Amino acid sequence: MIESANQSVTFDSISLTVKREDLVHPQISGNKYRKLKYNLLEAQQRAHTTLLTFGGAYSNHIAATAFAGKKYGFKTIGVIRGEELKEKISSNATLQYAQECGMQFEFVSREAYRQKTEPSVLHRLQDKYGTFYLVPEGGTNVLAIKGCEEILTASDAVFDIICSSVGTGGTIAGLINSAQAQQKILGFSSLKGDFLDAEIQKYTTQKNWELMTDYHFGGYGKIKPELITFINEFKEETGIPLDPIYTGKMCYGIVDMIRHDLLDKTKRILVIHTGGLQGIQGINEKLRRQQLPLIT
Repeated sequence: MIESANQSVTFDSISLTVKREDLVHPQISGNKYRKLKYNLLEAQQRAHTTLLTFGGAYSNHIAATAFAGKKYGFKTIGVIRGEELKEKISSNATLQYAQECGMQFEFVSREAYRQKTEPSVLHRLQDKYGTFYLVPEGGTNVLAIKGCEEILTASDAVFDIICSSVGTGGTIAGLINSAQAQQKILGFSSLKGDFLDAEIQKYTTQKNWELMTDYHFGGYGKIKPELITFINEFKEETGIPLDPIYTGKMCYGIVDMIRHDLLDKTKRILVIHTGGLQGIQGINEKLRRQQLPLIT
């Protein structure tokens, strides 16, 4: 079992411990390694030769699945949100990397993407590509939760509060299931809306958690200059890079809550760094077009 190292840091006089899940694997970073681990084993045991999954323009999951397929001998198919991206592969670092790993793309409209789990859609994909092992968007399913339950180790029992960014809810569900009874799990949603509570509850019956919904910066993939400034200052002061989709928003939220006495800074706080750094290059291209500051 791979274990990640904990790194103690101080930012703006606030002491935190960061679990460096971003360093567990050079290509299959952070929670993507955890989510794919048992899914890949299941696919192998069921003699599948093709993985099919879903994602957007800068998806960490798409990049990780593409590399995993290349490494472990699977053909990979990525159903990508946004038909216009078909003509932009060469200018999109994430999609270009996935393609170089051998992933085949199926570009669909945003409207069609919302129907991706409908049986008729999956049947059509099977007719086109043959039998495949389906990995959900973001990688979250029961096997992914099992992998994410391995993030925390016995030595992490000393922490009072464990913080995680939240996308599809799989990582935090694994943390909730494996945490000690006295520990509180705080999830920082990168998506707008309150639907994630129900998603998380699909995978856990524990009550030792709470979802923070005030730090999404406008919704998934939305970025504001103050977030970029924070990410750059955090890296300069701690040496730890953050991504703007997940970990940057989480750390911004943690610091903001401590500054406003909404989170007790005397508590021992463990911050889960779930990776996602591969998307920074593509996000910077987007920021450059918008004439916004770049992530350094």
